[in-house]
Amino acid sequence: MKKLLLSTVLVFVALFGYSQAKVELGLKGGLNLASVNTKDPLASYSSLTSYHAGLYALIKAGNIGIQPEILYSTQGTQVSFQSVSGDFKQQFTYLNIPVMLKLYTVAGINFQVGPQFGMLMSVDGKFKDSNGNVTTISKSSYKNSDVSGAVGVGWDAPFGLNFTARYIMGFSNVNSSSSNDQKNRTFQVSLGYRLFKVGK
Repeated sequence: MKKLLLSTVLVFVALFGYSQAKVELGLKGGLNLASVNTKDPLASYSSLTSYHAGLYALIKAGNIGIQPEILYSTQGTQVSFQSVSGDFKQQFTYLNIPVMLKLYTVAGINFQVGPQFGMLMSVDGKFKDSNGNVTTISKSSYKNSDVSGAVGVGWDAPFGLNFTARYIMGFSNVNSSSSNDQKNRTFQVSLGYRLFKVGK
């Protein structure tokens, strides 16, 4: 992962120093379809619909671009237990920093790949049993950081709009209190709007 980050930074610096590079800054946001991947045999996990919003910057030279982002993102899962009657909701709030390498083809269509680094900001975890009793899960039950990889496809449309669909696969076990690994999985659809650009 350190080699991947170093390679990304080197490409970023090379593009920034290229005289014909275009630089733009914008806003983006959209929907998350999130869950976690785990081998827990006593529960079933289903997706949770949530959202993300934040800023992006794009440095583009020729048909290659680097796009770092800062995103406020809500993720998590719905859990149903087999041994007890009750449901458990895990909702995480992350400050995510994806750094995407973009390869442009025709008409603004591009393919994207890159790492994402997340910092856990808050947890809303609640278990409700068959009697209506609610137990709140502490943030300390989860790790403070998350490392993921993202792949996706995008379209830089006219008038400063852009559309992106990504699949984000967590590499880190985010659960600090269980022997069962839990790794974030998120399908993300975004709409972006360019605020300004410099260069051609």
